[in-house]
Amino acid sequence: MNIPKHIAIIMDGNGRWAKAKGLPKIMGHRQGAESVRRVIKACLKFSVKHLTLYTFSTENWSRPKEEVSALFQLLEDFLDKEFELFRENNVRLVVIGERERINERVRKKIEQFERDTLNNNALIVNVALSYGGRQEILNAVRFLASEVRDGRLELFEIDEGVFSKALYTKNQPDPDLLIRTSGEMRISNFLLWQLSYTEIYATEKLWPDFGEEDLLEAIKEYGRRERRFGK
Repeated sequence: MNIPKHIAIIMDGNGRWAKAKGLPKIMGHRQGAESVRRVIKACLKFSVKHLTLYTFSTENWSRPKEEVSALFQLLEDFLDKEFELFRENNVRLVVIGERERINERVRKKIEQFERDTLNNNALIVNVALSYGGRQEILNAVRFLASEVRDGRLELFEIDEGVFSKALYTKNQPDPDLLIRTSGEMRISNFLLWQLSYTEIYATEKLWPDFGEEDLLEAIKEYGRRERRFGK
């Protein structure tokens, strides 16, 4: 079976899952966290090396303050609960996004988790948190402009490789496969540079119901496609 090295997922449908069951929205997010755990374990089983999860976008900051607080509390709970999963399975955590917008307590917990898993290499889990693809590109442009201004980089040296290394996902391959749950057909400001030649797989399944079999079906569909990269 042709296994993608890097899978990216837009985890959509938590709110609709909760509404359909007559539950508070946060219960959908909580069940979604269980799906994250299942998918991490499935990626380990299928020997996927990189997994990027769209967890909280820059646009999500505009949600009600109570919901945002609950989401970050859920993140803290996940970090506390799942450290053994990462340690025992040699999984590394990398958080990508504008982390300076995250409150200091949560930020410190993230940074400690990243340090504790830094040398793990069976699977890298990128958590896109306070993340926006356009902002990521703008940040890269500003960084490279400052490098040129300060004489550390020549303008003609900027190519795709140099630009990629200025992104949050530097030193990681671009996603081979993007999965979006809940049937939506858009990329929602996610990995705009990195998804240039990524295969896209959409499923009607809501994220809280997504599990190993669903991931396997997406991988099988990926394996049936011929990737030509514009050739």
